[in-house]
Amino acid sequence: MAGAGQPHVLIVEDEPAQREVLGYNLEAEGFRTSRAEDGEQALMLVQEDRPDVMVLDWMLPNLSGIEVCRQLKSRPDTRDVAIIMLSARSEEVDKVRGLETGADDYVVKPYSVSELMARVRTQLRRVRPSTVGQVLTFEDFVLDAETHRVTRADKPLKLGPTEFRLLSTFMEKPGRVWSRDQLLDRVWGRDIYVDTRTVDVHIGRLRKALTAHGGSDPVRTVRGAGYALG
Repeated sequence: MAGAGQPHVLIVEDEPAQREVLGYNLEAEGFRTSRAEDGEQALMLVQEDRPDVMVLDWMLPNLSGIEVCRQLKSRPDTRDVAIIMLSARSEEVDKVRGLETGADDYVVKPYSVSELMARVRTQLRRVRPSTVGQVLTFEDFVLDAETHRVTRADKPLKLGPTEFRLLSTFMEKPGRVWSRDQLLDRVWGRDIYVDTRTVDVHIGRLRKALTAHGGSDPVRTVRGAGYALG
């Protein structure tokens, strides 16, 4: 299922050759990418398909990278997008300005592609730990993303692939309320048409699996908003 669960990186770079090189290397590492050539297009793409990580050039036509960063970090719905700022400005004062605007990392041009890939993975470990094989825990649940195993109070649970991806999403951000549309994007992928009622069906299966050995149901229904863990 293309796109489902894949970490999404938005490349915002006005130099076509740089966009292509970054896109090629990120896709080779298994990331889904989208690309923008200026700040206004970047903001539009974020609203259409929110990325996990944004690689953002400082010097852009029309709207600067700094302004794009400021706008995204000031909005509750885009605040947790990890932003790696690219800039030819190597002065300490510029780096500080970039980070103070909300950038999560700052890379000076020219950079090595392998270093940038490593920094993207570092940000993903922070915003989507299950995509890089980390072990997630919540109360007495343990999810091992690498082995695809889930236990509750040390007892193994049987989850289907979709239920596993749902639980991964919930365990990355316990307490966060996810709408059905957000879960469809994250778990099924944007290029797959699935009815929102399908989400409810799989949430039901997930609840059944999580309580198979007893214990309370940790998945909370938030009326009119969606679902949350805890």
